[in-house]
Amino acid sequence: MSVKLLKSLLIIPVLIFVFSFAQAQNITVPQEKIGLPATTENWNGLYLKLRFNDKWWWYQENHYRRRSSADNRFDFVGRMSQIYNRFGMTYMFTDNFEVTFGPTLVWNFAPERGNPEYVDSVLEPRFWHQWLFTQGVGSVKILHQFRFEHRFKRNNDLGAEFNYTDRWRYKITAYIPLNKSKMENKTFFIAPSNEFFFETGKQVWNIFEENRVYTAIGYTYNNYMFFGGHMWTYGPTNTPGTYRNRHIIRLNVMYTIDFRGSRKPLTRDFAF
Repeated sequence: MSVKLLKSLLIIPVLIFVFSFAQAQNITVPQEKIGLPATTENWNGLYLKLRFNDKWWWYQENHYRRRSSADNRFDFVGRMSQIYNRFGMTYMFTDNFEVTFGPTLVWNFAPERGNPEYVDSVLEPRFWHQWLFTQGVGSVKILHQFRFEHRFKRNNDLGAEFNYTDRWRYKITAYIPLNKSKMENKTFFIAPSNEFFFETGKQVWNIFEENRVYTAIGYTYNNYMFFGGHMWTYGPTNTPGTYRNRHIIRLNVMYTIDFRGSRKPLTRDFAF
């Protein structure tokens, strides 16, 4: 890929942000901030990476997500929440920088399935692209992920309309090997991360959407990575002035297939 194309990939998200921020409407927000009681969820994910050559990858995520019951905030799995599928092609410019782009299909389930006032599940299509930078600090690998999502979403209320919004995400993750000098096969590791979400659009009352603080522990074995942990989230709801926080248990597996003649593992192969 040319330097000219790389510059285009870097500046397009900036132009979209400026345009979408200019479209934001003034929404009256109460002075008093209301914090909702914490709720719980369980997210289970499968990550797939297919490496075709030194430059090109196929990237895929499939998630099954449940949330707590309406009458029990601490049961984690009482109600269906989302089926989340992300696909993309990755191009590696260098060992420390890659770009990914592709579609996302999310099914959002109603808070009360079977209630005639709700549509049982609603499809939320998105287009996403991201920049991923890696750096080494001693034995620790640090990832800087900038992800951009262009979403067509609606709630589950009967007759609700779709709205277009843009989401802007930054996540920093540290891979800390526990039994090896670096991330490689048969490595136990801990991976703390912190991610900030921002959203722009006509119906958005707060540009800050969410903060996710996640600490995972995991193990790499051949082409597999097993990891899971606790994630805490905090951010505004659709109701102006109201905020929520969640405690989420995440369980995941990543599988990498390398179609090159001989596998040349990099720490980034295990990125999530």
